[in-house]
Amino acid sequence: MNRWQPFVTVACVVERAGAFLMVEENRGGPHTLFNQPAGHLEPGERIRDAALREVEEETAWRVGISDYLGMYVYQAPDGNTFHSHGFLGMALAHMGNDLDPAIHAVHWLTLEEIEALYREGRLRSPLVLRRIRDALAGRFFPMDVIHER
Repeated sequence: MNRWQPFVTVACVVERAGAFLMVEENRGGPHTLFNQPAGHLEPGERIRDAALREVEEETAWRVGISDYLGMYVYQAPDGNTFHSHGFLGMALAHMGNDLDPAIHAVHWLTLEEIEALYREGRLRSPLVLRRIRDALAGRFFPMDVIHER
């Protein structure tokens, strides 16, 4: 077992005018996959700061985080476990910086387009759609439920 199990990750749902900020990733398979801006927590990093960093690195967007969607536990097909902290954010400004090399493209997609990608097996994980549906249903918490020192 990996001594770093479970992996701690962050993801941010960002909605603007009925569309969601999504990244298209090259994962080495026959097709690219789609995900929210997301990634791993770095040593010494606060969870909220990790989410802000990942959004900017992967999309070149600066966002404001308004709410906490919760912690999602995901058991990947390879046996790895992820504790993914979901956040709800709003787009503030496009920064124009270079994107993380793993990112093929950045898209603003409607829920219907994301559901179609799900049916095609093109979402990075089932958490992508779950986080969006939770956000749309108003299932989120104030940021002060996270206690970091």
